[in-house]
Amino acid sequence: MTLYIVLLTCIVSILAFQSKELMEKLIFNPYKVNKYGQWYRLLSSGFIHADWMHLLFNMYVCYNFGKIVEQQYDFAFEDKGWYYYILLYLGGIVLSILPTYKRHKDNYSYNALGASGAVSAIVFVYIIFEPTAKLSLMFLPIPLPAWIFGLLYMAFEIYMDKRGGSNINHNAHLWGALFGIIFTLALKPLLITLFIQNVTGMFQ
Repeated sequence: MTLYIVLLTCIVSILAFQSKELMEKLIFNPYKVNKYGQWYRLLSSGFIHADWMHLLFNMYVCYNFGKIVEQQYDFAFEDKGWYYYILLYLGGIVLSILPTYKRHKDNYSYNALGASGAVSAIVFVYIIFEPTAKLSLMFLPIPLPAWIFGLLYMAFEIYMDKRGGSNINHNAHLWGALFGIIFTLALKPLLITLFIQNVTGMFQ
């Protein structure tokens, strides 16, 4: 499923690169959602990107973490794994953008796009399953245990969202991560115990 998601997102994004009209139809504009009831934009905006770098980065992270999370879902949920995995991804797109909708629903000029909310959900589900794995990414180039990386990442996103002045929707990253954690633990609460055991085992 991860490969299909990546391929579909790449195809739609590339088509939108070549068509301003398509980009305009799919992009998340909270004002249009609020005024005209175009709720599909909450989902469609997750399949388009601002530029090649935005697309390649999101899909690189999605593929590398997603294929592992997909395997873990198959193991944890057996025949329902693929179904829950799709819900995780699509839910990450939609749920991560809802706080932004509430904040900007009367702002005609505000737009957002990209799969970052869903990608954040996948990365943090990976952290739930593999809390002691070493991670490094962008602003954290030094490999750290995944659970520490996750805490620093959330702190960074909260800080950047409050700071403002950026074209990046840090709020969506944060809510995507929270959705991934809550969704997965709600499906299998036992993972909370396993997560704590893995983390505390590092100090024994």
